[in-house]
Amino acid sequence: MLERRRERSRIEAYLSRFPVVAIVGARQIGKTTLARVIAARWRKGPVRRFDLEETSDRARLSDPMLALQDLTGLVILDEIQLLPEVFSTLRVLADRPRYPARFLILGSASPDLLRQSSESLAGRIIYHELKGFSMDEVGVRRRKKLWLRGGFPRSFLARTNELSFEWRRSFVRSFLERDLPQLGVQIPSGTLERFWSMVAHYHGQIWNSSEFARSFGVADTTIRRYLDVMTATYVVRQLRPFSENLAKRQVKSPKVYVSDSGLLHTLLNLRDQADVEGHPKVGASWEGFAINAVTRELDARPEECFFWATHSSAELDLLVVRGRHRWGFEFKRTVAPKITRSMRVAIEDLHLDRLDVIYAGDATYPLAERIRAVALSDLHRALGHGRAWQTRRKK
Repeated sequence: MLERRRERSRIEAYLSRFPVVAIVGARQIGKTTLARVIAARWRKGPVRRFDLEETSDRARLSDPMLALQDLTGLVILDEIQLLPEVFSTLRVLADRPRYPARFLILGSASPDLLRQSSESLAGRIIYHELKGFSMDEVGVRRRKKLWLRGGFPRSFLARTNELSFEWRRSFVRSFLERDLPQLGVQIPSGTLERFWSMVAHYHGQIWNSSEFARSFGVADTTIRRYLDVMTATYVVRQLRPFSENLAKRQVKSPKVYVSDSGLLHTLLNLRDQADVEGHPKVGASWEGFAINAVTRELDARPEECFFWATHSSAELDLLVVRGRHRWGFEFKRTVAPKITRSMRVAIEDLHLDRLDVIYAGDATYPLAERIRAVALSDLHRALGHGRAWQTRRKK
C-alpha cells in the first residue's frame, strides 16, 4: 500500500483544530485505510472505532449519547451516513470545553450525509474529500498506469491489468446494486448503469439534459436527479461554466466527466493501454485525467474550478479562480502545443494571470507572454502547490 503522506498530514492538522473532521469520498477510495494510519499515529489518548456496517457496532450506538459521551481521545465513525441520528449527538459533544474527544467521521458522500452534517454541525466540522492516488503519490514514471487503471487503490495496485479491470467491473456492479440503495437512492440499478455508461460517452462534453431525457424517455428534471446522485457519490464530476459580464453569449451548462479514469475505461470496455489509445475518447480521457492532476496540485476546491466557452467558439478547458487570481489551463494530448486564437481571447476577456497549456511532452517552456507549455510529467515543479501562481496579476 502506498503511503499517502499529504492526505494524512492534512487530516492530522484538521484534527488539531476542529472537534469533528469528515473524510468523504467514493466507496473503496481508501478512507478506512487512511483512518487506520492516522489512528496508529495518534498520541493524544485512546482510539475507539465504530464501523456502522457492522451490526454489533450499530447496536452499540443505538443510544449515541450513552455510547459516546464518556469517550476520550480519537473516535472514528465509519460509514456515518448509515446512522444519521448520530449527528445531533455529535453537535452536543463537539460543544464541550477543551474537546475531550475528537471525532473522525468517514462517509460515502450522500445527500443525507451532507444535509445532516451541515444542519447539525455548522462551524464544528471540516470536510476533506479523499480522491484516488495522484501522480505525486505513485510517481511520474507510473502515470500511464495511473491513467489506465485510475486512482482506486485496489485497481491501481492489482498485479495485472486484467485483474484491475475485473475489480473495476465488480465495483461498478456492487456500487449500483448495493451501495446506492444503502445510501437511500431508489433509482433502479439498470437505469443508473445505462445513464453512467452514457455519461462515459459524453465525458468531457457540455451537458445536455434534453438529449439525455429523450434517450431515456423521461423529463429533464428526472435526468438532472440522476446526474446529481452520481455527482453526490463522487463517481461523476461536473465542471461548472464561468460567466462574465461580456458582450458575448456564453455557455451556461456544465461539462461532465466520469471522475476516475479507470472507471471511465471500464464503462467504455477498454481493458489495456492499446484499447485506450485506439478509442475515439482517448483525448477526452486524457483531458479528464490531466484536469484532476492540475486541480489536485493546486489544491483547488470545486467551487474554484470552472470551464469557459462562448457561442462564438472561444473556450478555456479549465479556469481556477482564487481571490483576485485567475489561472487558465488548456489540455492538448500532443508533443508540440501551439497557441490558438481561443487562448488569446481567453487571456484578454477573462484577465488571466497566465495560461498553461498542459501537454504530453517532457519539457516546460514559454510560448508567449503569459502563456507557457507545461509537460504533464512536470506539474509538481511547474505549479509548486500553487506557490508559483501567488504573484500579482498583470493589469
